[in-house]
Amino acid sequence: MPDTPSGRLAATTVPIHPDLAARWSPRAFDPDAAITADQVTALLEAARWAASWGHRQPVRFVVGRRGDETFVTLAGLLKRGNSYAHAASALILVCADQGEDERTALYSAVDAGAAIAQLTVEAVSRGLIVHPMAGFDVDGARAAFEIPDGVRPLAVVGIGTLGDYAHVDEAIAERDGRPRERLPLEQIAFGGRWGIPLG
Repeated sequence: MPDTPSGRLAATTVPIHPDLAARWSPRAFDPDAAITADQVTALLEAARWAASWGHRQPVRFVVGRRGDETFVTLAGLLKRGNSYAHAASALILVCADQGEDERTALYSAVDAGAAIAQLTVEAVSRGLIVHPMAGFDVDGARAAFEIPDGVRPLAVVGIGTLGDYAHVDEAIAERDGRPRERLPLEQIAFGGRWGIPLG
């Protein structure tokens, strides 16, 4: 059975900010936990203030809290493998206005990633858990929320409180209990030229 988020700190070569080290993507949401409007607003503010290429600010959000119509619609758009997120306290569809050319489209996705990252760290700082998901019906989202042409739905983010792994599917508990791993720095950070580890 997995540990709590505080017991799953990232193994880093030097210390990093505690909320970054504590961030992971649990799938066991507490179906009885609620999220307040102020908490949602704080997460959206954190996302809104992420860096934005060319000051375009292309990221848009469709927000549903458990029990409202938007949440029900978003939950219905999730692929079967993400059905655990039906127990989340909120679901947020993250979209990017792709702009007028290939370059603005590319960097709108970069901006969306930065926004999701800041939202996630803000959530961790507030004792919440977050799980971003790519598995959802994109065309269904476009139709359901009347998303304009040129705006691309990119991810659905589940937000809530960590649930009890005794009450989740065994496959989810097993998956979430696996050790947290990342490639070592020498395989991803180079100095001088590609493939040469930092000195």
